[in-house]
Amino acid sequence: MLHVLAVLAAAVLFGTTGTSQALGPEGTTPLSIGVMRMVIGGTGLAAIAFVLAARHARSRPPGSPGLRSLRLSAGGIRPLALMTLTGVCIAVYQPLFFLGTARNGVAVGTVVALGSAPILAGLLEWALTRRMPSPTWMCATALATLGVVLLGFGGDATGSGGTDPLGLLGSVGAGASFAVIANAQRRLLDEGWDPFTVVGGMGASSAILCALALPFVDVGWLGTPSGLIMALWLGLATISIAYIMFTWGLSGLTAATAATLTLGEPLTASILGITVLGERLSVLALVGLGVLAAGLALLAWGSRTPRDPAPFAVEA
Repeated sequence: MLHVLAVLAAAVLFGTTGTSQALGPEGTTPLSIGVMRMVIGGTGLAAIAFVLAARHARSRPPGSPGLRSLRLSAGGIRPLALMTLTGVCIAVYQPLFFLGTARNGVAVGTVVALGSAPILAGLLEWALTRRMPSPTWMCATALATLGVVLLGFGGDATGSGGTDPLGLLGSVGAGASFAVIANAQRRLLDEGWDPFTVVGGMGASSAILCALALPFVDVGWLGTPSGLIMALWLGLATISIAYIMFTWGLSGLTAATAATLTLGEPLTASILGITVLGERLSVLALVGLGVLAAGLALLAWGSRTPRDPAPFAVEA
């Protein structure tokens, strides 16, 4: 149950992203916010994760088999490649997600991105492992996805809402990036890699990639107090801290279950939109919130038992 709560807590932090952007300064772009978010967040994520990985290794009893850490050996290139892949995916996720919210609004952009993620993650997990998701996952994901659809199409109380094709493509691309991250990390964890090492590798590679893009984006808004606060929150809270909790929670869950639990993000985003930004949701959108919450509750209840044994053999 603690793994479920960790992923849900991460989803709540993820859900503050759109509101933070809305409260930020003028002159920002999806690319500039995404790049700066990952430079700060990826660096913090790598620093925290590698410290925790070292402490984790020292805390193991002498002679215990323990977990694998970052040491190159025979067959060590592929795990590093998978960690780098997750870094590339989270870096790509940033501008795609902000493109979706900029084109279609925070509510629609968020629910499309996170609504597509569990479906894509479940399909990818089945394709890679031939392990069918559990009936509980299927029912909970169906409920949660229905809630996301109702929330997205319900719009606000005035009936407004965007369906810009480029924005939708960006949101679905963000969902696909998250699905790859969840499955790649799940595979590394199944092979015995320390969860903090896995997430630290993702943070380091994404920070390096985005730092290379800094000279090509305008981050002048970072010089304003609101811009600095927004960048620090988006980086440290919604990346560094959130992904530490997400990856630790993923170590006790399937990729499909973890991805469905992250549907707590649009739930959080919608609640913040109402309470902080003063948005008003339609009756249909409110029904969607209730259905989404029911799906998450069902999944949390069904995830009280440990995940199925890993289908992958631990490589030497």
